[in-house]
Amino acid sequence: MRIYWRLHLLIGKKMDLCAEKLVCFLTVILLGLLKHGVCSTSSNEYMKREHSLIRPFQGVGINLPYWDFLGHTMVTSNYIRLTPDLQSKSGALWNYSPVMTRNWEVHVTFKVHGKGNELYGDGFAIWYTKERMQTGPVFGSKDYFSGLAVILDTYSNHNGPHNHQHPYLSAMINNGSWTYDHDRDGTHTQLAGCEVRFRNVDYDTHVSIRYENDVLSISTDMENRGEWKNCFVVNDVELPTGYFLGLSATTGDLSDSHDILGIKFYDLDINVTPEEISARSTIVPRAKTYEPPLAIAGAIFAISYFKEKNSRKRFY
Repeated sequence: MRIYWRLHLLIGKKMDLCAEKLVCFLTVILLGLLKHGVCSTSSNEYMKREHSLIRPFQGVGINLPYWDFLGHTMVTSNYIRLTPDLQSKSGALWNYSPVMTRNWEVHVTFKVHGKGNELYGDGFAIWYTKERMQTGPVFGSKDYFSGLAVILDTYSNHNGPHNHQHPYLSAMINNGSWTYDHDRDGTHTQLAGCEVRFRNVDYDTHVSIRYENDVLSISTDMENRGEWKNCFVVNDVELPTGYFLGLSATTGDLSDSHDILGIKFYDLDINVTPEEISARSTIVPRAKTYEPPLAIAGAIFAISYFKEKNSRKRFY
């Protein structure tokens, strides 16, 4: 009886030890998932891999799962370089799975760097558009696009009214009928924007684009603080489902390296029916307000055009 009791105690201690090891093991796994972004940003959000890119990148040099690239884009295991720090280069990266989520959030990690100290350019754009894989003059992609462009512009033309410095982050909604005017840095069609400092820093920089219940919110982490800083929030923005995510960049006489280090796409939909998603696929992109309003911007441009026609142009 005494031997049996000792054996029982020994087995019990071993089982307790195994349980403790199991708890420790699961804790390590959970912390690892949180660290690498496999878990979502909240209990109601989860990351969709078909719209995401996480290092190390697979298919180096040939193809990427769920993504196409074109132009001078170079893929390595640690970064995707849209353009090198050379003149007259252009590149793009496009997701080939349409976004069938009404409410979503995308985080882009990037680095923009180059040899230029005072003159450099031109910047890059993040797209959510009907068209994909089409080159053009808007940071390497198509003009007169349909959808959303979030533009991180590093070169200021000073050709029109400006009340901000560069680099500058702005957003534009287009239904296919508006052109992006480089000479005025798109100020006459932008929704809103904010000054940002992300070039030639020795840490990763991040931008968050959140679209939920027709509210567009842009936040950044450009100071290596591990927290989001609000750039702007715009209400009454209507975007369809079924559009494509993309990124593009270009250089002209001025140049920079534009590197993408990661993309994480989060599904925010809660109790959204397939009928609602289908109905959203037919709407036309629109926003009720612009900053500045289009009519006012046109009047300002008419007054200031001759005063500033000799100012610097964007180098192409």
